[in-house]
Amino acid sequence: MDMFNAITQSQIYVLDQDEALEFYVGKLGLEITADIDMGFMRWLTVCVPGNRDRQILLEQPGAPAMSEETARQVRDLVTKGAMGGWLILSTDDCHKTYETLRERGVEFTEEPTERPYGTDCGLRDPFGNRIRFTQFKKS
Repeated sequence: MDMFNAITQSQIYVLDQDEALEFYVGKLGLEITADIDMGFMRWLTVCVPGNRDRQILLEQPGAPAMSEETARQVRDLVTKGAMGGWLILSTDDCHKTYETLRERGVEFTEEPTERPYGTDCGLRDPFGNRIRFTQFKKS
């Protein structure tokens, strides 16, 4: 018997959740799956349109998960792009997606590049988080 059957949510830190929505929904085209004021925090998740099976929690560092001192350190690390994680999305046409996002004002760290597994490119969100999207080779 398998104990787990899916990864449903992943988390990344953002410094401003409204700015994160502008970027992830307004520019990248993801959709909001939850925007809930829980009193002690805002539970804000997004997903690829039509695919609610995998959601991304856009979490603002702070209470109750961490002290203010720790939250300051985390915010500093996020800004430096040093939090370690990656958000990797897939696309059917890397070059077309790149052009569309460039027209929307997204700044890239790497243009579409051919790799052994397909074509991908890199960017950062307004907070320093690393994002890639890949057009995988057909098998």
